[in-house]
Amino acid sequence: MQTFQPPRRVLMGPGPSDVSPRVLAALARPTIGHLDPAFQSLMEEIKGALQRLFNAPDHACVPLPAPGTAGMEAAMMNLLEPGDRAVVAINGVFGGRMADMAGRAGATVVTVEHEWGQPVDPARVEAALAEAPTKLLAFVHAETSTGVRSDAATLCGLARKHRALSVVDCVTSLGGIAVDAAAWGADVIYSGTQKCLSAPPGLSPIALSKAAQAAIAGRKEKVRNWLLDFNLLMAYWGGPEGSGGGGRTYHHTAPVNALYGLHESLVVLFEEGVQAATVRHARMHEALAAGIEAAGLKFLVEPKWRLPMLNTVIVPDGVDEAAVRAHVLKAWDLELGAGLGPLKGKVWRIGLMGESATPWHVRLCLTALCDALNAQGVSVDSRAVLAAAEGRLQQ
Repeated sequence: MQTFQPPRRVLMGPGPSDVSPRVLAALARPTIGHLDPAFQSLMEEIKGALQRLFNAPDHACVPLPAPGTAGMEAAMMNLLEPGDRAVVAINGVFGGRMADMAGRAGATVVTVEHEWGQPVDPARVEAALAEAPTKLLAFVHAETSTGVRSDAATLCGLARKHRALSVVDCVTSLGGIAVDAAAWGADVIYSGTQKCLSAPPGLSPIALSKAAQAAIAGRKEKVRNWLLDFNLLMAYWGGPEGSGGGGRTYHHTAPVNALYGLHESLVVLFEEGVQAATVRHARMHEALAAGIEAAGLKFLVEPKWRLPMLNTVIVPDGVDEAAVRAHVLKAWDLELGAGLGPLKGKVWRIGLMGESATPWHVRLCLTALCDALNAQGVSVDSRAVLAAAEGRLQQ
């Protein structure tokens, strides 16, 4: 074996995003024990920062020791027991994954299916909630497979109206558009570190309301996932000695250096300002969209519901979608994303997330995409495309 030297890539797919040198440097700091007093202080800072970022002052906020999918699994396995009714809205891959996990938890799952590229329809969700008493409503705020945003505030309000707990997938939205647990009245929100937070993959920040915590504490049987059992996790993450948490009890060996990276990514985000970061993502999306449209390309999602950080572009007729991605990777060291499920081969997914949401990234992406299209015989005026993007950047 030899030392692995990864190629230098520009990450503009659906995740991970580029990681800043500051976060990479934080990952390389000396490892200490996961029960070390200094590390416990870091844990408290991370918990407080996540409460601030989620706007969840009354929620328990911790980073789970696994990718964003772990947040989804933790929500389903902790809240659902056999026989519970769960309504799951599906408008892409990750809504479908929620439904699968709810079924594995033993719940009776009612799915509300939507066309991919469309937001979740609150009226259809309410009709499903009204049919019978429901334990949980789950939906994706920012569907990574399609680039569409759904109305989280309205959907969480419907859950409360029908006395159901709400579970909101914010893996792609956290740090890029507004995520507001308090205003939405959301019971469980989870995310991932590798999207707009621009930390490496491997951690899943999650926030649980007091109602969600009470439901977990009142379960009739044990949670079916030991590692992600919130009752056990909080014995470790609950708080240091003297804080009311009763001291930390060993549960798992925390990924110490990964938590260094998350902490630094949160420091970077708060230095910029969450609102400023939201504006930056929106501006970069507008510039990219101007260039995409100048190239004669179209988006899958209508403007009102588009995610600024995940842009789904329709592949023109006669263009080899995979060949375009291969071209920009080989010639420009640029990673773009492919379509999933029924969108496979039909769209590109272009990420503008965190460190990858800059004017430089927009210019590079448009230049590389024009080059790849011209290589396939599609005539695109790259100067006009860049001028259109530049015009938006200068506004």
